[in-house]
Amino acid sequence: MVAAESCYGHEVRGVSDLGPIAYYGPDNRRATKAAVSIIPATDSDAADLRRWFAETGDLRTDDTIIAEIAAFLRENDVKSVAAMEGIFGCPHEEGIDYPSGEACPDCSYWKGRNRLTGKREAG
Repeated sequence: MVAAESCYGHEVRGVSDLGPIAYYGPDNRRATKAAVSIIPATDSDAADLRRWFAETGDLRTDDTIIAEIAAFLRENDVKSVAAMEGIFGCPHEEGIDYPSGEACPDCSYWKGRNRLTGKREAG
């Protein structure tokens, strides 16, 4: 079906029909949001983006969500999947769920943390 590649710390180049997957959560332990986009060609913008949400549990271990993500990737004839390692920040969207330039009021774990490393930043 699709080949899984980790893009954390690696650059994915020259790949068409790419399906990047990113997980978000209130902390670094539980994914409550999954975002999957379809990138049809190198250097193109996402042609489609779909999100999944959960109030409880972890989407990464939810068989129903995993099956839905796999079906979405198959429907779009994705050739490669690039998945972030771990949780890639807060599930809420800046400028939509809370004001731009501010920290999310619901996810205190991420306040002052780097989304890629999860480490606190000086400042």
